[in-house]
Amino acid sequence: MALSKVNFNSLNVTPAASKAIKFNSNNNGIETGDVGGSMVLLETQTASSDGTISFTSNIDSTYKEYIFKCINIHPETDNANFQVNFRDGSTAYDATKTTTYIKSRHGENASLGNLIYDDGNDLAQSTGVQILIENPGADDDHALSGILHLFDPSNTTFAKHFISDFNATSGDDKSDHILVAGYCNVTAAIDGVQFSFASGNIDSGTFKLYGVV
Repeated sequence: MALSKVNFNSLNVTPAASKAIKFNSNNNGIETGDVGGSMVLLETQTASSDGTISFTSNIDSTYKEYIFKCINIHPETDNANFQVNFRDGSTAYDATKTTTYIKSRHGENASLGNLIYDDGNDLAQSTGVQILIENPGADDDHALSGILHLFDPSNTTFAKHFISDFNATSGDDKSDHILVAGYCNVTAAIDGVQFSFASGNIDSGTFKLYGVV
């Protein structure tokens, strides 16, 4: 069987941010575009002594999944919990939530680690904030990073599920890995997400919002 050579000059593919290359029906055969499973960057916010970081746009019915990436978030205050809450149509971030909270820890001095289900940081039909990381350190070299997934936030039939996976350098110099999962038990659409510390400002860090095709 003979092999056909492709003349690359005949391919009209223009690079585009957050796009993949896919086949089309044109004579050149390929183009840039969204493909299933790809992530589209919708918004980036950089914290600088902010009390809160709020995403109040781009969360709608366009995508069935949204991902928030929190990168090197540095607290102003030592041992202040890092937390999230959700807005369901009003101006307040107070959507009713039920959640689970699992924590693993290990110290820099090789102290014995542990893995626990922490029923003190989960929620049961609560409008309060959900802790994502407890007691992070505020030393110059301390920070936390992680991901929060929000599923189908504009659905008005089902509860809106979310899961998070975060790690931090704690105030007592331990690696804290926290897994949180739950749902916003509301029929209204979730149209806003807000991150904050329990006390003090978000000294620095990068927050990114993606839509998943």
